Amino acid sequence: MAVDSFETGHDEQHTGLPRPTGLLDVLSVAAVALDTRGRIVFWTPQAEDLFGYSSEEALGKHAARLLIHPEHLQAVVGLFTEVLETGRGWAGTFPVRHKDGGSRLTEFRTMRLLDDLGDVYALGIAADHTLLQRVETDLALCEQLINQSPIGLALLDPDLKYLLVNPALERIDGVPAEDHIGRRLRETLPFPDVDTVESALRQVLTTGTPLLDQYHVGRPSADPGHEHAWSLSFYRLEDPGGRVLGAAASVVDVTERHRAAAEADRARRRLALIADASARVGTALDVEQTAHELAEIAAPALADVVAVDILDSALSCRMRRRDSGPELFRAVALKAAHPTVALRAADSPGDLAAYEGDRLVSLCVHTGRPVMVRHVGPQDLPRIARDAAAGALLAQAGVHSYLAVPLIAHGEVLGALDLKRTRNPAPFDEDDVVLAMELAGRAAVAIDNARWFQSVRNTALTLQRSLLPEHSAHHTGLELASRYQPAQATSEVGGDWYDVITLAGDKTALVVGDVMGNGIDAAATMGRLRTATCAYADLDLDPGAVLQHLDKITCDLEHYIVTCVYAAYDPRTGRCSIANAGHMPPALARPGAAPRLLDLPTAAPLGVGGVRFETTTVALRPGDVLVLYTDGLVETRQHPIDDRLNALLDLLDEPDRPLEETCDILLHGLRHPDDHDDVALLVARAL
Repeated sequence: MAVDSFETGHDEQHTGLPRPTGLLDVLSVAAVALDTRGRIVFWTPQAEDLFGYSSEEALGKHAARLLIHPEHLQAVVGLFTEVLETGRGWAGTFPVRHKDGGSRLTEFRTMRLLDDLGDVYALGIAADHTLLQRVETDLALCEQLINQSPIGLALLDPDLKYLLVNPALERIDGVPAEDHIGRRLRETLPFPDVDTVESALRQVLTTGTPLLDQYHVGRPSADPGHEHAWSLSFYRLEDPGGRVLGAAASVVDVTERHRAAAEADRARRRLALIADASARVGTALDVEQTAHELAEIAAPALADVVAVDILDSALSCRMRRRDSGPELFRAVALKAAHPTVALRAADSPGDLAAYEGDRLVSLCVHTGRPVMVRHVGPQDLPRIARDAAAGALLAQAGVHSYLAVPLIAHGEVLGALDLKRTRNPAPFDEDDVVLAMELAGRAAVAIDNARWFQSVRNTALTLQRSLLPEHSAHHTGLELASRYQPAQATSEVGGDWYDVITLAGDKTALVVGDVMGNGIDAAATMGRLRTATCAYADLDLDPGAVLQHLDKITCDLEHYIVTCVYAAYDPRTGRCSIANAGHMPPALARPGAAPRLLDLPTAAPLGVGGVRFETTTVALRPGDVLVLYTDGLVETRQHPIDDRLNALLDLLDEPDRPLEETCDILLHGLRHPDDHDDVALLVARAL
């Protein structure tokens, strides 16, 4: 065997080709060949690095004398002879003498070689024992870290096929480790956005820039019924020469953090919903509006279809019987978060519906407790829907979860909040029950207040209207029209009134007054004053004297203050005598002239006591229109009173129009549906 044929290592270092890389290069494994006499016939550059001798110094030398300490010589010769004679290789660690005189513990692998001529050689593969031990330790450590890590780890080739996965990743995606190898990433990852993941990985392979902590959510095959979350990080793998080997991926299961964050977000949204409900539910003392506000809040935040049903007995303020029989509900509000046939299955607002005791909504009001069906099946629909046709519509709409909670105020069940889910995939749970009960409880108090105020309002309005006069068929020399309009923005009426009283000598008294306050007390006080006014008017007193007597009566009515205008018209003379007790000035519209307010001494309201009321006489010509009204017609919270009085006069620009039309024009032009005061209006035309 020629020595020159073995000395190739030095030449390759100068060829300009890329230097090979890999584990052998890291270990710097040396190769040495000996002939049967023990002389060195092959010496690699790595051997020079390991032992310190150049090829010129080593080739042809007796290896044992060059590299072995004398005390180990006999043992080495024995091993060498055994390898050549038996052909059995030897492996082990042996101290070798370095050129610098020191000793190097070296890892050896020795074997017998035969060339094509039949000559025998001994080949020794050697590496520094300390370096090899460190590499072995590193590899063992890496293997243990990979296998025992709770983080899922995978190595992928440049085509994104698996080369290696650890047990943690096997647990995460539910696919055995051996089934990963050779498969692509998209075949195992449970992410719906796997295209995005692969695109990100390819970007990492191209740029070399790691991509860290990418958040992904999916349902693994090992637990398809629950949503899991993972944090993914990607790194490019390169060898020491810069060649791209593939990519490493780490997968951290952050499901608990994801669920905690989702629950925290859900709690924040619930608190926001409750805060929103506090501001938006119960803005008016009106049952229908409050129920509508509750439905608007609950859809879609809590349910896809929301209905608010009130017991008919609660609306009429009657005691509800305490049994488990049928219940009569009035549908008050209905709201859907999106178009759905489920609306056709519900009772329309305003409808009355009787539900048997076995229906879930009846069970809800009977027990005063929530009724929840997490997963609605065909067997549940007959207890939810009003009839079979409605049940079919609910099934068609995809109703899959149902919840009814009672509307309870001051211990009384008023009705139920009915909730259904169709598009929202999550079934109702206990947290939804708590939220629905909170919303229902707040709304129930507002509904309870509204129904009682409406009841009181209806009673007061009935009393008020019963006390207002019916116009007689004829009043000499006058044409009359009147209106009474209660306040629309509150649940109570006030004490506004008007009256037309026939006096002796074909004269007529016109009265408009306003009792400060509202409700039944104000209406009752108005009735007493109207009766007293009729009695004093019968005495044929002048208007100032009538107000004087009414003032004394009002002083005896505790805290009441009353404004009033009293006018007496004599058709024979065409003169109208008027006195004013703190009231708005009457308006006079005369053909051919601009409408104006009568300039009357105002005096103090009735009930102040000790006030003198003056009487002023105004001539009324045929066609003149006198307008008496209460302050609710002109006073607002947003406009100066002078502007409103000018607006009143502008609407009286045609005195010859029909008086009924004049009343409608004044109310339509000056009143707003939400005005907070009632109005009494009396219009008279001289004939």
